[in-house]
This record gives sequence, structure tokens and C-alpha cells, in this order.
Amino acid sequence: MRKLSLFDELLSQADAFVKVTSGHARATGRPSPGRGLPEPFLEQDERDSVGRLMRVNHAGEIAAQGLYQGQMLTSRRPEVRKRLDQSAREEGDHLHWCAERLHQMGTHTSLLGPFWYLGSLAMGAAAGLAGDRYSLGFVDETERQVERHIDDHLQRLPATDNVSAAILLQMKHEEVEHGAKAMELGGAPLPWPIRRLLMPAVSGVMTRTAYWV
Repeated sequence: MRKLSLFDELLSQADAFVKVTSGHARATGRPSPGRGLPEPFLEQDERDSVGRLMRVNHAGEIAAQGLYQGQMLTSRRPEVRKRLDQSAREEGDHLHWCAERLHQMGTHTSLLGPFWYLGSLAMGAAAGLAGDRYSLGFVDETERQVERHIDDHLQRLPATDNVSAAILLQMKHEEVEHGAKAMELGGAPLPWPIRRLLMPAVSGVMTRTAYWV
């Protein structure tokens, strides 16, 4: 990956922001794991619940795009930027899968998408400035928390909704993989207050808000 000038970086970041918040994030193009599965019958209250849960997951994937862009912006090692870029593309698939499921449920994505992206971009850049070891550790801890969050949503889905479950299970598998690969590249565990206090607090605000807005 060639070294970009400051102007190139600004253009790249603006382009990423527009693409992600308009539903055109970079991705690998894989079809949704739920595509082709029989659509279950869901009562309206169940559809509403699934829609809200998937809106939270979609908001989380917007945040993931911001985090990865921020980390790539301030990363020092080319191999780290390359790994982050590949993970971002795979997370882009997750973003599209969640958006597709939201459309099927007849509801909207979070109205605060630009806010989730820009706030996460700043957090990702800060993690990168702390050094690649902590930036990679940030990826690992983020994915661990996302894994727990997905497990919670799997428990809350209607038992018959195998379509949403298939999407979340594939997302969970890849989140775990992203964290493991980050640590293989030399990630270091984050300080306890960041892992156990700051990150859960920020995540809690986003999930509770995106559930409704």
C-alpha cells in the first residue's frame, strides 16, 4: 500500500465516510448467509424486535468501519494496514447483510449513522497513535465485546428466525477471527480500565440508542 499525501488521505477519508453512511461501503461482495433460507413467519412484534436488534448490529458495523479507517490512518506498519484493510472489507459484508435484513423487516438503519462513524474514526485514530501493538490489541478487545453482544442477540431472536441467526453466526465467526489475527500480528492487551470501563460504556450508549433511533 503506497504512502498517501495528506490531501490524498483527506480525500480517502471523505470517500470512505460517504460510501459507508450511504450504504455503499467497500466489501468482498459475499452474499448474505441468510439468503436462500426459507423466511420464517414472524408476528409484527417479533418483526419489530428483530428489526431493532439488526439495527443495533448495523450501527455496530458502521462503527467498525470508522474504527478501521481511523486505525489505518495512524498505523505505522504496512502489514498492519493491510490486515486492517482486509478486515474492514469483510466487515463491509456484515454491514450489507444487516442492511438487507433491515429492509426485509421493513425498518430503517440508525439515523445516527454519521455520528457512529465519525466518533469511531476518532477512537480508531487514537488507538493507532498509541502504537500498532495497542491498536491491534484494541481490535482484539473490540471483537471480544462484539462476540458477547452477538451471543446476547442470538438469545433474543425469535426461535424461528433462522435467517437472522445465520447472519449473526457468520458475523460472530469472523469477528473472532479478526481478533485472533490481530493478536498474531503482535497485538498487546489493553489496560484494564479501557477494556472493562471505557469500551463497555461507549458500546452501551451506542447499542441502547441505536435500538430505538
